[in-house]
Amino acid sequence: MASLIWFQGGACSGNTMSFLNAEEPSVCDLVTDFGIDIAWHPSLSNEFGDQAQELFWTYARGERPLDIFVYEGTLMLGPDDTGRYDLFAERPMKDWVTDLANEAQYVVAIGDCACWGGIPATAPNPTDSMGLQYLKRDEGGFLGSDWRSKSGLPVINIPGCPAHPDWVTQILVAVASGRADDVALDDLQRPQTFFKTFTQTGCTRNQYFEWKESTETFGEGTRKGCLFYDKGCRGPMTHSPCNRILWNRQSSKTRAGMPCTGCTEPEFPFFDLKPGTVFKTQKMFGSVPKDVPEGTDHLSYTAHAAAARTAAPKWAKEDMFVV
Repeated sequence: MASLIWFQGGACSGNTMSFLNAEEPSVCDLVTDFGIDIAWHPSLSNEFGDQAQELFWTYARGERPLDIFVYEGTLMLGPDDTGRYDLFAERPMKDWVTDLANEAQYVVAIGDCACWGGIPATAPNPTDSMGLQYLKRDEGGFLGSDWRSKSGLPVINIPGCPAHPDWVTQILVAVASGRADDVALDDLQRPQTFFKTFTQTGCTRNQYFEWKESTETFGEGTRKGCLFYDKGCRGPMTHSPCNRILWNRQSSKTRAGMPCTGCTEPEFPFFDLKPGTVFKTQKMFGSVPKDVPEGTDHLSYTAHAAAARTAAPKWAKEDMFVV
């Protein structure tokens, strides 16, 4: 069986809660069907105290082979690079991460905090938090940009706040079954199978995006309008399969009538959550979105939007659903 250890650093445990709700495959499937030995997980394991610490040391010293090291949460280097803001099993967490990452065949970062530092790493970042191999979009992070696991791969990043559970379990299955070489990574070390497309891909509001018709209120499901123009939706700029691999197999933020917040990108939270920036599209020159869909520019976008609005059919301005 492929051995796996999962540690939590500076985090809210949201990715663990997401992971425990996985369905395709489930956490039980990982063990019974795919041969993953979850040697330790903070929410699943019986070992604690001295017993858990002894287990950690057997892997940290290389006395037992470690196939997969999963990390959730930020690396806290403060105060003064001691790591003592996050002590675990009588050591700074950063020391455990150094030892276990260097012993593991594969290292997987789960969630924004582990990938890029997430919300804790947003300025002023008093805990000196960062991700395993990134600090926001800057390469390096805690392990350094040149670091590689024993398999020769960098950290595999599965971002999100939280990450979708099936993104996590499917990548763990690929790694545990010896198919890690088939997991193509993008320029931010995210699996392309999940992060090459945009949140907008599969959005049920795309017909309104095409005609540049905005929704007026939140929570209307797919009834009317696009959330991009006024409500701060980042679906056209965010790499994720949230409208292809639905949450709870049935929905997503945009399908529920709420904007995508871009939580799989290193810059999340965008605009540092300043007053007046949340759930509101930031504009330039009064009407042009500050951020436009990837692959276009502001001038081209403005010309296209003006033409689309002029040509928009009558139905694009109406409620499409009959109560």
